[in-house]
Amino acid sequence: MSDSLFTLPHIPGIPVRGEAATYPIGRIFCVGRNYAAHAAEMGHEVDREAPFYFTKSAANAVLAGAEVPYPPGTENFHYEMELALAIGKPVFKASRDEAWGAVYAYGCALDMTRRDLQIRERNKQRPWDLGKDVENAAVFAPLTRAGDWSPEDDKRIHLEVNGEIKQDATLAELIWKIDEIVSHLSGFYHMRPGDLIMTGTPAGVGPVGPGDVITGGVDGLDPIQLTLTAPE
Repeated sequence: MSDSLFTLPHIPGIPVRGEAATYPIGRIFCVGRNYAAHAAEMGHEVDREAPFYFTKSAANAVLAGAEVPYPPGTENFHYEMELALAIGKPVFKASRDEAWGAVYAYGCALDMTRRDLQIRERNKQRPWDLGKDVENAAVFAPLTRAGDWSPEDDKRIHLEVNGEIKQDATLAELIWKIDEIVSHLSGFYHMRPGDLIMTGTPAGVGPVGPGDVITGGVDGLDPIQLTLTAPE
């Protein structure tokens, strides 16, 4: 086997509570408009026909606690607090019961978004990649194994900017539940270990800028933090 022509940037593994080894990041799937109030604030009605998805590149993932530069090409960079789930075994066309068994762990995540570019491209009926698949814009906190935590409806999900609460909801507000998402997505992809699913954000999204510190959490999971620095 020949050597590679060049070396790609390192993709971090996500720490797992109680494990020495980390969880490798493979594919990142994101569920769109999965909280009714957030859909409304973005000018959309809830669609219960089927969930829809966009993706982020593993190369754009960073871990909680990172300090990252404000991204180029935007004047409206938004936070989105999310519950993420990590797949732990191969599954394809899973039933909702089978879907639960495919989930290895849960964690807090941030889906950072160039909102101005997302809306511009959406209005032109173009893909959202410039708005969503942004460098350093998929942020993951340490994971907790599914046997040690479960997504009950009363679990609070929240986000703060410089200590001020911006998003505050519970998992009861998820339109598509964990088992529904895994079951549906596995009808289109052979899901496998390394796949991460970000399950959507509550209402209260908004802009941040250089110097802002974003914190957030879901009850019982390790919290998340991201600091924005000056643009490069």
